[in-house]
Amino acid sequence: MKRFRLVMRGFITGIVALVLTGCKVPKDVAYFQDVDSSVILQTVQNAPITVKPGDKLSIIVKSKDPQLSALFNLPVYSSRVGQGGSTNGTGAELRTYTGGQSESVASYTVSPSGEIDFPVLGDIKVSGMTRSELSGYIKGELMGRELVKDPTVIVDFLSTGISIIGEVNKPGRYDLNRDNINIIEALALAGDLTVDGQRKNVKVVRIEDGNVNTYVLDLTDAASLVKNPAFYLSQNDVIYVEPNSQKKRASTVNGNNALSVGFWVSVASLLTSVVTTLAVFINK
Repeated sequence: MKRFRLVMRGFITGIVALVLTGCKVPKDVAYFQDVDSSVILQTVQNAPITVKPGDKLSIIVKSKDPQLSALFNLPVYSSRVGQGGSTNGTGAELRTYTGGQSESVASYTVSPSGEIDFPVLGDIKVSGMTRSELSGYIKGELMGRELVKDPTVIVDFLSTGISIIGEVNKPGRYDLNRDNINIIEALALAGDLTVDGQRKNVKVVRIEDGNVNTYVLDLTDAASLVKNPAFYLSQNDVIYVEPNSQKKRASTVNGNNALSVGFWVSVASLLTSVVTTLAVFINK
């Protein structure tokens, strides 16, 4: 009888272990696991957004002589629209103001060869320039040719963004409203990763010089993360967060029945009933 009780104790311990295994939660959900308060990390060099073929640019020239500077600006259209902004077929962005009045800012579309046709100055090679560099170049040309005295040139990207898909709480496309946005800031915009997101294998898909390149980032390893070329994002980047192995198993045809908590509880309940019944017969 004593031996039977020992067997029973071992058996129940085994069942409990199986149930706990079925309840196992993914371990790697914390970011920057290699960092403590005393660590100083050197990041990859900041990477301001550069102009690429297909980008839409807003370039506005201002000076003390509005009529003169207007010669170097594309037309601005005003119209009545409904609540909220939109875009029209010409690529111009509609900005809505109080009362339904909107202003349509015409944009320059960068050609496949990386150029735009700027008023008076003609074709300008803009591909590869940052906003600051392009602004400085146009300002220099206007002053160097004595066309405008001390102008201010404002360059902005229109409809430039990134796409975030996979195991995040708010997948979608997000605008890049400034330079030097990094992967952590982008994931924050998407509401962070879900608990099923794979932290060690986040992919950034980027088109560079006509080639599609994929970078793999490990969010748990800060030292390697901040040195990754894709730490700072570029326009039209696609961020993909893979599901972890547990989520992948759950998506199979048979689901995750073999490893689910309910499955192991059912097994434990059935086997416990069998053992209890055997114990009754043995005691008789």
